[in-house]
Amino acid sequence: MTAPAKSRTAPAAPAASRGASPGGAAASPARRPAVDWRIRFAALGLVWGFSFLFMKVGNEAFAPLQVTLGRMVFGTAVLAAAVAVKRERLPRSPRTWLHLAVAAFLLNSLPFTLFATAEQTIPSMLAGICNAATPLFSMLVSLVALSEDRPSRERFAGVGLGFIGVLTVLGAWQGFSGQDPKGTVMALTAALSYAVGWAYVRRTLTGTGSSHLAVSASQLLLGTLQLLVVTPFFTSMPDSWPAKSVLSVLALGALGTGVAFLIQYGLVAEKGPTIGSMVTYLIPIVATTAGVALLGETLHWNEPVGAVVILVGAALTQRRPKPRPAAEAQP
Repeated sequence: MTAPAKSRTAPAAPAASRGASPGGAAASPARRPAVDWRIRFAALGLVWGFSFLFMKVGNEAFAPLQVTLGRMVFGTAVLAAAVAVKRERLPRSPRTWLHLAVAAFLLNSLPFTLFATAEQTIPSMLAGICNAATPLFSMLVSLVALSEDRPSRERFAGVGLGFIGVLTVLGAWQGFSGQDPKGTVMALTAALSYAVGWAYVRRTLTGTGSSHLAVSASQLLLGTLQLLVVTPFFTSMPDSWPAKSVLSVLALGALGTGVAFLIQYGLVAEKGPTIGSMVTYLIPIVATTAGVALLGETLHWNEPVGAVVILVGAALTQRRPKPRPAAEAQP
């Protein structure tokens, strides 16, 4: 995941910025994508859901910081290639690069590392379920950081319901169902970091003049540099490089970070940010299925039940009140 839903949720559709030429004339209509959006939507859910499995397998041979660094390197390479092919221009303003460095920390370096570290002690499926809490945190963060967001009672109820779901997943009434509290807190903190990061991006990186692709590639590049500086101080050279772990890190970066962004970028441009953000609800389903079927993780009744409650709550937090009819709006 580059970044989970609203969470990872999709960037604003780039169509508006590309819909007209500099002179104001209408641009030629975009070509119809070769692959139907439903197939790309499912592929995005699969790739992001499997990211938690890839982290778990990568951890078998590498330290979490190394897994995250590899993820960032391969993801940056994919986006850099896309920028080069499309001849996009990277941001030029030093102020923009400074904001991008903060966004890279909040949306990439920190949450990616927290998820990888958490999966040393908790199942990959639990990490995937915790990721679904991102929209809940996003609404709470928006109350503080984004004054234009005025949540309704329904959205507040969604937050409350979502956190009841979190407690259900954790089996709070029976001591966290045997799960490691520290690892679970790390995974939830990663989800919170996504929420804070997206709020920061909305406040500081709108209207940069660069495409979403160029901005995202720059952000990943800065995150990679951050990890290149930190990782050598906290890790040592791996004892071995088993093909399974190496390929998992490669897939995590190239597919789960690089290609996944390109798919999401196209979905948002074609169908709008709502469809782009709905992939959030697929991720815990895929992560749980992959963890149980391929890693032999144990599934307890409270985990799928809690996950459903979280997703219902998250869906409520994403609902916006219907605009009042013009006649009713008059004083």
